[in-house]
Amino acid sequence: MTAPAHTDRFTGLRKLPDAPAARILAAGNAVLQTPLDLPASASVPETLAALETEGALIDMLQVLAHALPAREATWLACLAARETVAEGALMPAPLRAAEAWVFKPGPETRAAARAALDAAGNEDDTALCAMAASMADGTLGPGELEDYAAPPGAVGGAAFGMLLTAMFHDEDKVETRGPELLARALDIARGGNGTPAATEEITP
Repeated sequence: MTAPAHTDRFTGLRKLPDAPAARILAAGNAVLQTPLDLPASASVPETLAALETEGALIDMLQVLAHALPAREATWLACLAARETVAEGALMPAPLRAAEAWVFKPGPETRAAARAALDAAGNEDDTALCAMAASMADGTLGPGELEDYAAPPGAVGGAAFGMLLTAMFHDEDKVETRGPELLARALDIARGGNGTPAATEEITP
């Protein structure tokens, strides 16, 4: 059994780790809904190509959310969260705090993200962005919270949750929003800023 050759669409994803996709997903307690006939050693690009053949866009988003580094996964979540904010509305505090951490990672911005997470209401889906930022180093947050490990796959799970929320936020845009989110994720995986036509790194 051999992995299929992946297309050019999945080349140059230099931000992704050189590790089997199955290992990455297992570390994050993530399970694909689409059965694949791939060896355990199949890379992330090979897995993405196989999922695309099956039309499994949601599983592709899940793989990318868990495979991206914490900062890039959080930025992907922030871009998705923006799609859920009504035009003209103030940006929710968790989203602002998460973006601040992406632009300037450090204890202060991470603490602010954790505070925004703790203060977020139950109906504020952008809290997922703050969750990703505050748990980016594998703990529950800075300060005293650093003594406690974050749940496995916390960042990837939060990013994936935000992607799903954005995808299904407007029922009439689901068919177009999904491919847009995937294109952004792939651009970030190549080192871009989440604009498919752009190539610059994430910067303020």
